[in-house]
Amino acid sequence: MSSVKLFSGSATLQLASDIAHNYGNPLGTSEKQTFSDGELGIYLTESVRGCDVFLIQSTLPPADNILELLLMIDAAKRASAKQVTVVVPYFGYARQDRKDKPRVSIAAKLMANVFTSAGADRLVTCDLHAQQIQGFFDIPVDHLDGSAIFVPYLKSLKLENLIFASPDVGGTARARAYAKMFEVDMVVCDKHRKRANEIASMQVIGDVEGKDVVLVDDMVDTAGTISKASVIIKEKGAKSVRAIATHGVLSGNAHENIEGSALEELIITDTIPQGKGSSKIKVLTVADLFAKAIRKIHDRESISSLFIG
Repeated sequence: MSSVKLFSGSATLQLASDIAHNYGNPLGTSEKQTFSDGELGIYLTESVRGCDVFLIQSTLPPADNILELLLMIDAAKRASAKQVTVVVPYFGYARQDRKDKPRVSIAAKLMANVFTSAGADRLVTCDLHAQQIQGFFDIPVDHLDGSAIFVPYLKSLKLENLIFASPDVGGTARARAYAKMFEVDMVVCDKHRKRANEIASMQVIGDVEGKDVVLVDDMVDTAGTISKASVIIKEKGAKSVRAIATHGVLSGNAHENIEGSALEELIITDTIPQGKGSSKIKVLTVADLFAKAIRKIHDRESISSLFIG
């Protein structure tokens, strides 16, 4: 069987290093050149001929991170790699996944086309904003589930009156999946937006009195939704409120929103690098999950054992 080579882009170097450590292979070496006008160049400084190459990079802003990953794919393909698998813990531009008004781009589909055109043979990612994005790709997609990280942590808390909540109607499937795993009930926060990142009103559908509530989402951006939801849920008599979200985008005044919320803690993963922020934020790592997925993909094994429930 061909050997495995792991390479990292510059956006998520620490996570890639942790994945490589858990896998048992050192990261491959590469050089990134930036010209004076900002143009990027990528050079893989070791041979990948005939190898299974895994390129690790979350596609968080700025867009240079996406271009860097595309250049890495092209470099690996032109260097005669046997197979190029793109490992994207956080798949950016996934929120634009449908045409919900005239003359709007569908960025998630465009991203899928670009990765495929660059030469990627396979994609590994975690908790896409919408499940149907997998169908935008004409290559295999291994879609890992953050529940493998969150469920053990939530069980360790031993919450007595656990109930799950969706911060909006669109996320009910995620919350329902967790409620089913723990065999508990769920509630829904119904919100109305004036515009993107701005909530006009919200109400809770269901009973949360005396409950330990866990809000479930795939990502937290400005944290406006979960912060408002936590306050309303607490006002409805909840004993405690927590939130889990795989991707901590945390833009704008997110940290201030979290600090001012009724959340006991916000539990996220390291798919996006985190600097200093709110004391309420707890970061769990996905390194071992991705390392196991890479090993199973290389060994041509099913990854279904990595899922809970």
